Amino acid sequence: RDFNPFKLPFSLFQLSNLARISPKSKPTFTSDLCLLEDVGLEQNYRTKLSLSEILVLNRKTISDDTLEYKSDLPWHFLKKLMMVNVTARSVTYVSDCGLNCADKSENTDSDLDDLFDSPNTDDMPNPLDIITALFLCSDGFVQQEMALKMSMCQFSVPLLLPNCDTNQCTLMLWAMRDIVKEYRPSSLSESKGFIEDRIVLSKLPMISFVRLGECSLSKSEILNKLLTNSQQHHETFVHRNMECGDSPRRISNGLTEITWYLPCGNTNIDIFSQPVAVANLHGDIESFETQYSFLCQTSAAVFVFFDHLDSECSLLTNQNRKAQIYLVGNYESKCFSKDVLKKVQTKLDLTKNNIIIKTKQKNDADFVKDLRKTVRDAVENSNMKITIEQMADFAHELGILVDEDSPECQKAKKNAQAITGEIQDIHRFKKISFHDKRRKNIGYKSWIKNTEDYKSDLHLKKEELRKKQNSYGMLTAITCFINALSSPGTERFYFLKLMRMNLDNMSRVKLSELQEKYKEKCKNSENKEEIKKIDRQISNSSLGTEHFFREMGQIYEASLSLTQTDPARQQLQHLPKLCAELLLDGFPLELVDGDASNIPLRWVSDVLSQLITVLGVQGTGKSTLLNTMFGVQFAVSSGRCTRGAFMLLIKINEDTKKVLNCDFMLIIDTEGLKSSELAQLDNSYEHDNELATLVVGLSDVTIVNIAMENSPEMKDILQIVVHAFLRMKEVGKKPKCVFVHQNVSSVSAHEKNLRDRKLLLEQLNEMTQAAAKMEKKEENKSFTDVMEYSPDTGNWYILGLWNGNPPMAPVNAGYSEAVYELKKHIIQLLRNSESSYFMQNLLQFLKLGKTSQKTRQKKVSKCHFATSKRK
Repeated sequence: RDFNPFKLPFSLFQLSNLARISPKSKPTFTSDLCLLEDVGLEQNYRTKLSLSEILVLNRKTISDDTLEYKSDLPWHFLKKLMMVNVTARSVTYVSDCGLNCADKSENTDSDLDDLFDSPNTDDMPNPLDIITALFLCSDGFVQQEMALKMSMCQFSVPLLLPNCDTNQCTLMLWAMRDIVKEYRPSSLSESKGFIEDRIVLSKLPMISFVRLGECSLSKSEILNKLLTNSQQHHETFVHRNMECGDSPRRISNGLTEITWYLPCGNTNIDIFSQPVAVANLHGDIESFETQYSFLCQTSAAVFVFFDHLDSECSLLTNQNRKAQIYLVGNYESKCFSKDVLKKVQTKLDLTKNNIIIKTKQKNDADFVKDLRKTVRDAVENSNMKITIEQMADFAHELGILVDEDSPECQKAKKNAQAITGEIQDIHRFKKISFHDKRRKNIGYKSWIKNTEDYKSDLHLKKEELRKKQNSYGMLTAITCFINALSSPGTERFYFLKLMRMNLDNMSRVKLSELQEKYKEKCKNSENKEEIKKIDRQISNSSLGTEHFFREMGQIYEASLSLTQTDPARQQLQHLPKLCAELLLDGFPLELVDGDASNIPLRWVSDVLSQLITVLGVQGTGKSTLLNTMFGVQFAVSSGRCTRGAFMLLIKINEDTKKVLNCDFMLIIDTEGLKSSELAQLDNSYEHDNELATLVVGLSDVTIVNIAMENSPEMKDILQIVVHAFLRMKEVGKKPKCVFVHQNVSSVSAHEKNLRDRKLLLEQLNEMTQAAAKMEKKEENKSFTDVMEYSPDTGNWYILGLWNGNPPMAPVNAGYSEAVYELKKHIIQLLRNSESSYFMQNLLQFLKLGKTSQKTRQKKVSKCHFATSKRK
């Protein structure tokens, strides 16, 4: 009854980490895998890295110290990657040799001999080795997060991961399952339509690139030129001419990477008019025949780079291949033989179009142009299309492991399919399974008629409705959901991930259908009523795990009206513990029911204390901002309207705990204010006010996120925020405020916008005076009377998210760096806070927000909180 989520689960969590840190025996490695010892990952080869470990907030995550040891490199890569920074693969450290060489060069400026000495990079790990090591030493959920972030950076991601210890490789199906891409093929250019799908379910032609023997051409570098144009060049694959790319590869030979070329529908920009998967095998195919055979059976075409060919070419004559073979040679190589090439051409029955030769007269641009044309023809002339999910069958035939074959994943997949497989119609399922109307009727808006009689009447109605709720039996879907959540840790995590992905896939299909209907109806201006109806359907078209958790919360709170000895109540008492454990494991949980504006206090009152809040207009990048800042996984918009507020815990490490005077940071992500979808609803403005008041009231620092300047939406947001801040002063709370202006590209933005910042402060002062008059608190004359705000330090300007034209644009490095600086500023603000605001009386705050509900006060562990408006 008095369950504290920070009591029992934390002791278990700490014991689990102690077990990781202090294994009984130190693993022994082959010479190749000694790299894991060099980079400090030897303990994680068996006890894998978890998300809770890599997302922990510590001193290194908010500092820019120089890397001094090899063991710093993996963590530096992860830190950059979690913030979606495209410079993540630049992994070098200042070795003792480097320091000595630098000192020596300063004393011998006149000695030119040093200029002719090649720097020794053998001691620097190859970026591919760092990436391979991290994938080998991470659990499936870290692998999935890394693959997702690498894809956003337009890095290639592992398709077949080698394990040098066993000479086996693994198909990384699970790691890629969370990647969703959208693109516009040429067939949809005129209609401006687009395709959005999970990449492992997309049926695409795959073109593979391999190397036979030694090759003077850099295959990976040529691929980068092949996939990008000169105006938007990007290093998708690591190659020898990148930083540390020429360091010897120790564990990444045999690594097969994959990336995707996705068109935008503009013929002047698109290199290929159709989506194409591109695979790249690192290493000689003579040493990695299994990987080569896999590519030959799953690809539409395989391009073999070579300098020297064997006239027997037994590998190339493999009869099991389904792919067309193309030969790519360098005529300038000393090993090149035209006669042998002719013999191989005859033996393989290749045409002239299947051979591409780099000659002295052909520069790189012309060579890439020819290669690009050949690839384009290969894609257009082949009917071989396959999903990555289907590749698992070929992997099994060749003895390749599949990461999804683990018993935990298979059982979780079965449990998730048992629920989602029964859902044929989302709207009908929600109507039958979730009691939205009952939940909305149990409202807490007693402030409408502030009389004792009304409150008493409302309380009686509430008790009647609770009785009705308890009279309903728990539906099969909810029972299955709760049972699956009660599974052991790893199986539970797989289940939640698969549930979310399955439900997202279903919602995506439903939303696409409704958008097509909406587009058709909008062609005729007389269809106003039908358009409104479709608008409402779009608002209700999403189905996610949050709906199941809402129902769990309702069932639990309804059971509290039963006697303590009632078996029905006793059976549900473990539900808060389940949710608390999930929160501790890094899963977002819903704080505010977006459909009913209801706060299930018994779920959340044990964990609320300090909070960072992000407010803003819908679609301005609030969720993306928090995801980049803290490396977390709040859902970002794919056009679906998600309502409510979700919270996620980030652990504070010991070295930072004393500085921030807290144990955790709780991030809260909320839906966007001024949502176009919700604008159709009658109470949208009231809903925005309630939500803003709630999240501002729980905050120590409030970030107001704005993606446009001087817009009406911005003024509406400011008006809502000022009212919320004013109410906070009644409880003696004066939070800090930071305004974030997104999509500002000029380096002089901060200086040039001085007048705009002054104008913003004037508007805030005017709104404060107007709000104070409405709230009858007219002693508040300026914005700084109700909160701590400085026009100079309280405004941050951030570049746009993408560098170029999506879908092939990587994340802008300037965006990641600016968000990183903002993160350090927020941490500094929290560090300088004189006192922490604890929600010791949440009920008092909710009354200020015009919400009435009886609840008991509970003790909490100290936390910092972060909140964002859901895109």
